[in-house]
Amino acid sequence: MKILIVRVSSLGDVVHNMPMVADLRRHLPDAQIDWVVEEAYVSLVRLNDGVRNVIPVALRRWRKSLASAATRAEIRAFRAALRETDYDLVFDTQGLFKTGLLMRMARLAPDGRRIGLANATEGSGYEAVSRIFHTASIAVGRRTHAVQRAREVAAGALGYQVSGPADFNLQAPALRPDWLPREPYAVFFHGTAREAKQWPQQNWIALGASLATQGLAVLLPWGSPAEREAAQRIAAGIPGARVLPALPLMEAVTLAQRATLAVGVDTGLTHIAAAFCRPTVELYCNSQRWKTEGNWSPRIINLGDQGMPPGVEEVEAAALSLLERQAIRQPDTDPTRHNTADGTANH
Repeated sequence: MKILIVRVSSLGDVVHNMPMVADLRRHLPDAQIDWVVEEAYVSLVRLNDGVRNVIPVALRRWRKSLASAATRAEIRAFRAALRETDYDLVFDTQGLFKTGLLMRMARLAPDGRRIGLANATEGSGYEAVSRIFHTASIAVGRRTHAVQRAREVAAGALGYQVSGPADFNLQAPALRPDWLPREPYAVFFHGTAREAKQWPQQNWIALGASLATQGLAVLLPWGSPAEREAAQRIAAGIPGARVLPALPLMEAVTLAQRATLAVGVDTGLTHIAAAFCRPTVELYCNSQRWKTEGNWSPRIINLGDQGMPPGVEEVEAAALSLLERQAIRQPDTDPTRHNTADGTANH
């Protein structure tokens, strides 16, 4: 069976769609699974060896230059790539008009089906018009976790029940950047585009000072000039803290995957650390925790909720408890390993 997944963005949402692949392969072990994703996230999807072919799309870039000949040529090339295979199943797990349109561009095998969401979940960006592209629409509960939602779409189409913890099947990038320390470190994923989702800088400083006494270096990545300035202010208050250089995606993934401890707000890189089952404290300050909380591993602790950010003492206690469980050791260095839901490493 040949299957296409259309889930183009964003970073955290692409991560949360990964367990759908493991479910499909568990029930259809010989299936060939392809994935359409925004060009910025192609390298991330390629870390999942359950995906045969990753087809990049550039909707974000194309819409800025639709009139240009170069853009039109790229769109034609994308459409040709999408139609090289006759698919038995095409899944749109994003539920937007644009993703439905991409679904419609794919070529179906005889008796092939296009499967998507029948309804929104609470607070999602679902667009009901996307159903016009479906052969079948799968209903999910209004308060369905982001990971569970994609898993239920696949299960509803194929007639099985979702079972077991989420398996992200992410392989570690085979990288060792020069900036990556060999000693244990904590990473603070402090940056987020929405100011309301941020945790106060003085809280990061207090937490970092506490972790420094545990022998952990604190690393601070950033994704914009404003986040870099925030990282510099935080680092100034933490002994031995380091502000990292600008990181391409795979180096940022490496940072998350090798961390002794990750602490982060509700953002894509925090969810990547959790997907690798690294010891992770997820901080919810102004988003609903039930939507994306890491609930597949005892190595993940979720704190706070919408309008109820966690306090420093609560986060510090959670971080120390995770460190005690693993007795502060260097993360697995074998780049062929991925972590299962119980935090062990599998080849």
